[in-house]
Order: sequence, then C-alpha cells, then structure tokens
Amino acid sequence: MGGSKVALRLEHDDLSVRESSFRWAGPDGTDAITPGGATHDLELLARHIRELCAGHPERLTGVGVALPATLDATGAVIAWPGRPGWAGVDLRGALSALFGEAEVRCADDGDLAALAEAHEAGCPDLLYLGVGTGIGGGIVLNGKPVPGVGRGSCEVGHLIVDRDGPLCDCGRRGCVQAAASGPATLRRAARRRGQEVAFTALREAVRDGRQWAVAALRESGRALATAVTGVCELVHPSLVLIGGGFAAVMPELVAMVAERTKALERPGHPLPPVRPATLGGLSSLHGAVLLARGLPD
Repeated sequence: MGGSKVALRLEHDDLSVRESSFRWAGPDGTDAITPGGATHDLELLARHIRELCAGHPERLTGVGVALPATLDATGAVIAWPGRPGWAGVDLRGALSALFGEAEVRCADDGDLAALAEAHEAGCPDLLYLGVGTGIGGGIVLNGKPVPGVGRGSCEVGHLIVDRDGPLCDCGRRGCVQAAASGPATLRRAARRRGQEVAFTALREAVRDGRQWAVAALRESGRALATAVTGVCELVHPSLVLIGGGFAAVMPELVAMVAERTKALERPGHPLPPVRPATLGGLSSLHGAVLLARGLPD
C-alpha cells in the first residue's frame, strides 16, 4: 500500500498467482466522497481484494501488508504523510475485518522491500533504497531486516543529506526524500527548465540528454549517494540495490548513484557496488508475501 498506488498479489498452494493494482482517489488522502478519505480508501481496497479472490474459495492462511505509514502497538495509524486522512484509523482492525481468520501482519514497505531483494539476490547483507513518490528503504544483515519486524522501521528516506535542503513532508529540512524522490526531482527539473515538467517529459528529456533534465536527475543521484555512503560507513553491506517505481523507469539514476558513490570512497575503504533492484517497482509487494508466509521468523 503506497501513497498513490496499491498492488495486490495472491499466491496459491498450487503455485498459481494472481495480481492486480489500483490507484487511490487522490495523492493527499482526501476525496470528494468522504472527508479525510480513509473510509472511501478502505471501501476501494475491499472491492479490489474481493475481485482478486473471486473464484478461489480456499481459506487464506496468511496476509502480509507493506506500507509506509507509522503504526502504534495496536495497529492504528499514527502518521502517513502521503495519506494524511488515515491518521487514527485502526488499520489492523480494518484489515482483520476484510480477511477474517487469516493472520494479518503489517510492516514497513522499505523493510519488506529490502528483505525481498535480499532473498532474490541471495545476499544476506544488503542496503535497499526505493525511489518513488517518497523514498523508502531497508537494511538486511545476516538475512534479517534491521531493526526487525515489530521493532520499528529503518527510515533511510529520512536521513538528512543537506541541513539547509528542501522541506520534507516529515517537517524537517534536507531529508534524502525531500531531495531525491520522484516529485522532488520533477520540481527541480521544473525550476531548471522554467516551466512545469511531467514525468514522461522528464524521462524523454533525460534519454535525449537535455542538460536541464540530466542535471536535475544527477542532483538526485548525488543526494542518494550521500545517504548510501553514510549507511555503508555504519553497517557495511555487501550490496546496494536501488528500486522503486521512479528508479525502475529512470535507469540512468542508478548509474549516477553508482558513479557518485564510487567517488565518495575513502582510501582503503571501498564501498559496495550499487545496482538496480531485481524486482523493480514490486519489491515491497514480494516482501509482503514473505511476511504472509511467516518470514522473517
């Protein structure tokens, strides 16, 4: 469950798979039907879940949910900047009502994306950054997410990379999310171009090598490389993977991060390679499935 899009995956014991996705009513968590938006969002979610499960009468044995919201110990939403209307919603209760007796487990989308990418890459020590509407991420050490499911999330997107940088939706300045997310990159490109820039226009301009577009994307890459370097000095992963919807369709970004990360190495202290995420924009979804299956234990 993201700030703008929800992806669903249903796996059966016979190894068959069904997937679907949809977009929320609005990026700010509000809509014209229900003030605050959460009630309508949940109704929309329930409809898509029913459609996905239609024709499959077998009992669900587990449900995993990846989302960027902060939950309290009871499963209520404390904060979700991308969907502010969800604050105070009993998410665990709402999901339990949808899925009946099946155990519902929720965790941070960045943590689960990192876990899924580590499994896919066969790498037990890994840093993952997901670049999309926001920036999520996670660290896996010895095959386990850090700090661990149920112990809080690894908020890589809120590492401060520029103390005088742009305002983040968390209220601080200079978070890597505020500097390098998809929307942040589009805003920077618009300033350089002198007019609004849509995502498709930015993608085409980068591919064409237009200076305003390449420079805007390169600055995002530099911010990401700064975050990568700081994390790697602390935990020493073997591999860094960059995914998320924005990065998945803007492959030049990963190359820029890799180049800048290499330039930030200290003598005698090489940094790990930086590569594109294997699962593209669906890392969190695959992580949610691992959570549903009981991983990590």
